[in-house]
Amino acid sequence: MSINATFFAQLAVFFLLVIFTMKFVWPPIAKALDDRAQKIADGLAAADKAKSELSSANKRVEEELAKSRTETAGRLADAERRALTIIEEAKAKASEEASKIVAAAKAEADQQTIKARESLREQVAALAVKGAEQILRKEVNAGVHADLLNRLKTEL
Repeated sequence: MSINATFFAQLAVFFLLVIFTMKFVWPPIAKALDDRAQKIADGLAAADKAKSELSSANKRVEEELAKSRTETAGRLADAERRALTIIEEAKAKASEEASKIVAAAKAEADQQTIKARESLREQVAALAVKGAEQILRKEVNAGVHADLLNRLKTEL
């Protein structure tokens, strides 16, 4: 065989191999490459979408945290105001109770003063009667002595 015939035979086999490869081998490989490229593109798109969702979720979380902080600060302020109100009410009640106790103590002191005065008057009257008895034993002038005793009672 000559080189030319071998060359043409090899050339024919090469073209048959190229045609066979283009018809039966290359399409599945191209399809697999296209599928892989599509999966990669879908994955990148999903990653971008997840990234944007994460960003929006972070924004919502920050907004909720800010709202929660504001609400908490408001509740704390309300609690402080309520505490001040309760303290003021307690102070007012304590003051009112103290004034009642002072008034009761004054009334009791006044009653004890009155009792003490009455007791002193009775004691002075008893002393006056004893003095009168002693005077009567010495002198018997009932009119003068009764007048003296009446004056003593009015002075007391």
